[in-house]
Amino acid sequence: MKKNITAIIQARLGSKRFPGKVLKKLSNKSLIEILFTRLKESQHLSNIVFAIPDNDENIDLEKEIESIHAAYFSGDEDDVLKRYYMTAKKFNAEHIVRITADCPLIDPMMLDEMLLIYSENNFDYMSNTNPPSYPDGFDIEIFSYEALDDAYKNAIDDYDREHVTPYIHRNSDNIIYNYQSDIDFSGLRLTVDDPEDLELLEAIAKQTPDIIDVSYEEILSIFKNKPELKKVNNNSIRNEGATTGTGQKLYRRAKKIIPGGTMLLSKRPENFLPELWPSYFSKAKGCSVWDLDANKYIDMSIMGIGTNILGYANDKIDSQVIDAIKNSVASTLNCPEEVELAERLIDINPWSDMVRLARTGGEINAVSIRIARAATGRDKVALCGYHGWHDWYLSTNLNSKEALSDLLLPGLEPKGVPKALEGTTIPFAYNDIQSLKKIFDENKGQIAAIKMEVSRNDPPKDNFLKNVRDLATKNDCVLIFDECTSGFRETFGGLHQKYDVEPDLALYSKALGNGYAISALVGRASIMESAQSTFISSTFWTERVGPTAALATLREMENIQSWKIITEMGYYIRERWQELADSTNLDIKIWGLPALSGFSFNSKNDNLYKTLITQEMIDKNILAANSIYVSTAHTKKVVDHYLDQLSLVFEKIALIESDKININDCLNSKEAFTGFKRLN
Repeated sequence: MKKNITAIIQARLGSKRFPGKVLKKLSNKSLIEILFTRLKESQHLSNIVFAIPDNDENIDLEKEIESIHAAYFSGDEDDVLKRYYMTAKKFNAEHIVRITADCPLIDPMMLDEMLLIYSENNFDYMSNTNPPSYPDGFDIEIFSYEALDDAYKNAIDDYDREHVTPYIHRNSDNIIYNYQSDIDFSGLRLTVDDPEDLELLEAIAKQTPDIIDVSYEEILSIFKNKPELKKVNNNSIRNEGATTGTGQKLYRRAKKIIPGGTMLLSKRPENFLPELWPSYFSKAKGCSVWDLDANKYIDMSIMGIGTNILGYANDKIDSQVIDAIKNSVASTLNCPEEVELAERLIDINPWSDMVRLARTGGEINAVSIRIARAATGRDKVALCGYHGWHDWYLSTNLNSKEALSDLLLPGLEPKGVPKALEGTTIPFAYNDIQSLKKIFDENKGQIAAIKMEVSRNDPPKDNFLKNVRDLATKNDCVLIFDECTSGFRETFGGLHQKYDVEPDLALYSKALGNGYAISALVGRASIMESAQSTFISSTFWTERVGPTAALATLREMENIQSWKIITEMGYYIRERWQELADSTNLDIKIWGLPALSGFSFNSKNDNLYKTLITQEMIDKNILAANSIYVSTAHTKKVVDHYLDQLSLVFEKIALIESDKININDCLNSKEAFTGFKRLN
């Protein structure tokens, strides 16, 4: 048997989910007393010590440890690796058993069996958790002082410093061994992270004469005889404190203080992979994103909701912005860049005469409606597609909560929108000219504008756009093309150029600034001049970062002809998607612009498959679902790697479709949300 084996118990009182949990009582004893007493039954441990934070919050913990006559070391609360290292050094540990204080039922016989195997071999690291087969709460890790010393000196990531051992089992020179159960009991939860966990232990304690002496086998027997106990805490996640990412934890905090959890509902983690999506980024470059735990992902998903056509943190654009910031982003005077940008946008849209700038797509959509109503003296708007969150648009659902559902997004609630706006916006269906004609027939002389996306999921058919143009001209109303999403993806400018149809007003945002906040409305002078007859003004529409970024973005787009690059790659991705579907006998529908493409499965499990794709791909360090905004950073090498990994998911989906495996057995997450349902 190896010498100087020290069990170091990680303990603190500052748990956010269950404060003071390790001092909670079970059979009139604190959890740490139960754990300490059980560990003393080990035949091979040389010492048992606690490693606790050195702050006033843990004074009561110190007192409890002293009362049970145990030793401890107080160290850094956040750098737990350092605390462990200093504890091991103080107590001359040559080998360390890592145990956390929220696992009070650790079995000493199981520990001794593991220590015997560890001593007979030359392992750097040994555990019963990789993968887990024993209940959560029986987690044991064993490693040498040398391995700990190496981790302490070389681990850099915050995650490695907080959780002690990840660096060790990633960088061990010798064999890593996992102590495995013949039967998988990893679904049982006997740790204490939540009040429900303590309730379960209390129920178990009632089934045994003494919780101190209950063995692992006896605990399993209790569950066998009383299977209902499994339901007490079955909503909890195994090893949640360590396995739950920093971003996931932060999102839980966010949901308590931010209505909806995020500022942009399209970025809600529930839309991708509930409870498992990394949620927040620390940095991004090209088409790579790093989360708060320094995990690097390839973004084959929404790319900033389509804002970053030239990739994240493009050096040519960022350098221009940084120079502008050095000279101040705002002053009493106006920035000259707004004039230069207006002139450039008119050049790109030769049918236009004037420009107004804002910062977001929603803002510029509202501006366009205000101007159109001012120019015509009319109130009503015929609309098709998605155009933001403002009252004018959401009022569509005052007639019916589902009025906008057929256009794009279900679940948009019109609460808070004045009921007086009911009937001022009337939806029509894309590629259905008759539905638009009906609006004009029923509202003669009342339609101020036709507001629509040039194309989103399907291309125009049967001269649809030209017929819309003719209707607008005939009825003397304003034709507004919302190019916030479609702009600069197939042409250098608006998608309307491709179809040779000129609007009266056109809107740009998203790709215009390559991630920087900027939006623009371009239009004919006869209409745009009406902005002077109403009130349209905002302080931050005058800052210089957005216009500077837009000018730099336009120069780079034109220089490399980015729209051609992303369109070609979009077609390539679509072709490969279809090949994957054909090779696995899956029926998919591909939709969208080439550079903004998606697919759906002709199956009742369509959304479950979308969820599964996200789950499986994130394990491969790829952010993906069933659609992608293509950027110039998506090289063929990157895309082929993504498609190779996606092929494995398609193969699994094919097995599900043929009833060889069950979709519910494959998912580790709840099904992803669709639409804009309320979450909190």
